[in-house]
Amino acid sequence: MTAVEIKIELLQHCQKQVDNRYSKIKQTIADIEESLLEESKSSSGDKHETGRAMLQIDRENAGKQLQEIEKIVQLLKKIDVNATSDYARLGSLIYTDKFTYFISISIGNVTIGRSDYLCVALNSPVGLLLSGKKKGDEFSFNGNGYKIMSVK
Repeated sequence: MTAVEIKIELLQHCQKQVDNRYSKIKQTIADIEESLLEESKSSSGDKHETGRAMLQIDRENAGKQLQEIEKIVQLLKKIDVNATSDYARLGSLIYTDKFTYFISISIGNVTIGRSDYLCVALNSPVGLLLSGKKKGDEFSFNGNGYKIMSVK
């Protein structure tokens, strides 16, 4: 597989993870809305008001999660799998002497064919260490030394 084909598959995997999370949050919001309707049909009193307040807080939290997911979706749209660069940046595939990293979003290990790739966010600890690095550069992470073999 070419580097572009690998990037396309990795990006699709990232998008699938985000889509799944988005669907779960939308379902959570729908469930909360339904519960709020049920609560409003319920009798009044302190217990009723506490239940509504808790559901409102849950809805606000789910809304914040939804906003975060929408930011991630926008970030993924910025990744150009056809772009090449001699330094590590968003959308880069970085081959080190130990791991291969795809700078995108933090979803961890993804296996394509017989190879493993670590999808990391640019603002993650390892993403920040990789950012701007070139072939031949070295960096240290969690007490281990790494050498960059190539950037695609």
